[in-house]
Amino acid sequence: MEGSEFYPRFIQGRLSEALEDSPVVLIQGPRQSGKTTLARIACATHTYFSLDDDVVRGGAIADPMGFIANLPERVVLDEVQRVPSLFTTLKLEIDRNRVPGRFVLTGSTNVLAVPAIQDSLAGRLETVRLHPLSQCELNATNPAVRGFIGSLFEGDFTFGRTERLGTGLAERIASGGYPAALARPHGRRRSNWYSNYADAQAQRDIGDLARISGLDTLPRLLALAAAQSAQLFNVSNLAAPFQLSRPTIGQYLTLLERVYLLERLPPWHRNLAKRLVKTPKLHIGDTGLACALLGVDERTLSSDRQLLGQLLETFVFQELRRQATWFDGPVEFFHYRDKDQVEVDIVLENGRRVAGIEVKAGATVTASDFRGLRRLKEASGAGFAAGVVLYDGESVVGFGDNLYAVPVRLLWETP
Repeated sequence: MEGSEFYPRFIQGRLSEALEDSPVVLIQGPRQSGKTTLARIACATHTYFSLDDDVVRGGAIADPMGFIANLPERVVLDEVQRVPSLFTTLKLEIDRNRVPGRFVLTGSTNVLAVPAIQDSLAGRLETVRLHPLSQCELNATNPAVRGFIGSLFEGDFTFGRTERLGTGLAERIASGGYPAALARPHGRRRSNWYSNYADAQAQRDIGDLARISGLDTLPRLLALAAAQSAQLFNVSNLAAPFQLSRPTIGQYLTLLERVYLLERLPPWHRNLAKRLVKTPKLHIGDTGLACALLGVDERTLSSDRQLLGQLLETFVFQELRRQATWFDGPVEFFHYRDKDQVEVDIVLENGRRVAGIEVKAGATVTASDFRGLRRLKEASGAGFAAGVVLYDGESVVGFGDNLYAVPVRLLWETP
């Protein structure tokens, strides 16, 4: 997976549709995930401006109205979160001249989390979420094929055999999905990129979001969160090593979420399900970043089965999140845990259809591994589509009642 070759971005079709429908299209995602490259490829006839450029940004801040008025007819404004005042001006300009695909924005923070910005472009803006590279994109797996999520919601997996990933699974987890990191050789040089990336995020985008005194705390907090990825969110545990209050650490975690480095996975529940745990799970945004922050590579990860299982769950969750961006229909993500501590790692909803994923790092599956999925099936009733235990094995095997054991590599490979 090394090299600097171009990787296909399967969200490009969704972006092209948005350009035909909306006057403003916002490509959101973490820095270095490929937003600028995607915008320049999909919008080759647009004029490009980067608000990371000191001169461009200075002009936009000094005179937002004049800056927007003097732009060419179609433009890409890169890293637009650096000048939040532009959003109100964009609203006025769009209302004056509403042309589909006129403004393409990229943002490395979730600017729509600010209510004033969200309200100013309501009905005028369409958002396209870009994640780091998925395994499907790294493998150039054809997105026109139904794909894993399609098979999951249809409850249809073809029985058969494939090869175990073995040590290759830990390698994929440790490599992550950032194009610039993948262009470097395995090991120290790739890990250095991720470590420097975490530091730069704290100084740049988070520094723009909030004037806080503890910027040096953020990389250490992110490393601690990486160690607790795929576990229930617990602010007290995360705050314990720091001389800071729980509310302050909570604010810092929210900032890390705003720049897509962390994500909270909410609990799944239905109104009739009274005995479910309501605490979200915490996931780091990319497992390559997690491994660098924790100082582990594929060899040490393979030997630490507990950490491997943890990060494999996050790896699977993030792969599904990335694939869902081009799936034909809305997909929402949750986890399931009841008061008996019966759990399902990942729950997906598409309309009224519910599916569950349990993740195992081992090469064997038994009927007891489906305990949580059976409980989810009972709770979701007729809407239950399928339950899958993903494992590092060789065979797709049915366990009855729309329950399957599926090799983890079929998450991104066509069987």
